[in-house]
Amino acid sequence: MYTKKVMEHFMEPHNVGEIENADGVGEVGNVKCGDIMKMYLKIEDDIITDIKFKTFGCASAIASSSMATDLIKGKTIKEALAITNKDVIDSLDGLPPVKVHCSVLAEQAFKSALKNYAEKNNVDIPELRDFVADEDHHN
Repeated sequence: MYTKKVMEHFMEPHNVGEIENADGVGEVGNVKCGDIMKMYLKIEDDIITDIKFKTFGCASAIASSSMATDLIKGKTIKEALAITNKDVIDSLDGLPPVKVHCSVLAEQAFKSALKNYAEKNNVDIPELRDFVADEDHHN
């Protein structure tokens, strides 16, 4: 079953919504489970000053999005890129094995938004040069 942390972030997710005139927007989806995540970034002086998400999906998908945004907000781009789906899972005190893909989706939604920021601003982020979302990718 779900941990207390997962339920807290599912029932009252943090950083939900959209950012108007976002510096980067990324959307990823998982066809198998139907989850769709969209992340919005505000970046100033290499720091992610704001991050919001909209997720259509299960409790694990929403909790993973919420926790990922908490972990990323206020970090530099480099620090945020070091955060993995395992960090999200650990911070949620675990996810059921069949729901681990939700944390991967959150990581990919962030990277997708960051790649969008890099492309719009002609910024080279070496860690994202080869990034392609594993699942169906939408712009």
